[in-house]
Amino acid sequence: MNENLIDTEWELLLDQLQQLVGKRPADLNAVLFLIGVQELGRGPRRFSKEAKQDLMHIAVCRVLSQSDYYEFDGYDKDGWPQWKLLKPIPHADLLGQESFLKRHVILYFQRILV
Repeated sequence: MNENLIDTEWELLLDQLQQLVGKRPADLNAVLFLIGVQELGRGPRRFSKEAKQDLMHIAVCRVLSQSDYYEFDGYDKDGWPQWKLLKPIPHADLLGQESFLKRHVILYFQRILV
């Protein structure tokens, strides 16, 4: 997926999410937070700053699992999903990392918003 297509698909995704949740996510981190809440499966509630970071980590692992970077490894004692790294994530500059994640987030939502 080239950068222009990623940007177009990303804007369309943000529009869809606005329709679903009533507010347009501000950035990639906000979308990752939404995915984390979805993957945790406990519904919306208030989370501490640390829990929000954990939710975003869950989201990153989940979306990258589509390309076999991570594998679901069960739940911890508190019921939070755990992931195992299977292969190194490609190194890139900050914009490259963002583009890499956006591609995977778009794919994630394409699979669940059918």
